[in-house]
Amino acid sequence: MIDDFAKGYLHDELRWVRESLLFKLDGLPEYDVRRPLTKTGTNLLGLIKHLTMSEARYFGGVFNRPYPERLPQFDDPGYANHHHMWVTEQESRSDIVDGYQRACAHSDATIEALPIDAPGFVPWWPRPNVKLFNVMVHIVGETNRHAGHADILREQLVGSGPVTTPDDTDWEAHRSRVEEAARKAT
Repeated sequence: MIDDFAKGYLHDELRWVRESLLFKLDGLPEYDVRRPLTKTGTNLLGLIKHLTMSEARYFGGVFNRPYPERLPQFDDPGYANHHHMWVTEQESRSDIVDGYQRACAHSDATIEALPIDAPGFVPWWPRPNVKLFNVMVHIVGETNRHAGHADILREQLVGSGPVTTPDDTDWEAHRSRVEEAARKAT
């Protein structure tokens, strides 16, 4: 009974954070969803592209349920240079979002088809023999982490909040208080 509860709970959490991540794109122009916003080039669509591959890999081959589309491989030229973390000019926003939704649908099918203690194998992990539970926890954590990154990137673009811009005066005053406290603490 607890297995069904845990599996359902984790799956619901994963569905929720996926929606939250995609919501970060709402209302933003094309340039803003793909431009580099950190020193390393992190951008909103790149995060989604990366999570597409995570979902497809972890809920695909790890459980002998191969993802039907080609995925970049760890030994592909340029893979180590994070080519999977940004979007080329030939890839549209809808290409990236649709690809993510297809990978999520494949993941959902795997989660629904297997018991939470189904065995899997993650060859790049130090302890590669896993259960569906381990992978669900990992992907919920990874997706939440990248959704947090997306929150920060979006805030750089439009201010706090998912769609609306807050009263700049209030945020400027708050930021000044934070800055003053930081200076006084050093």
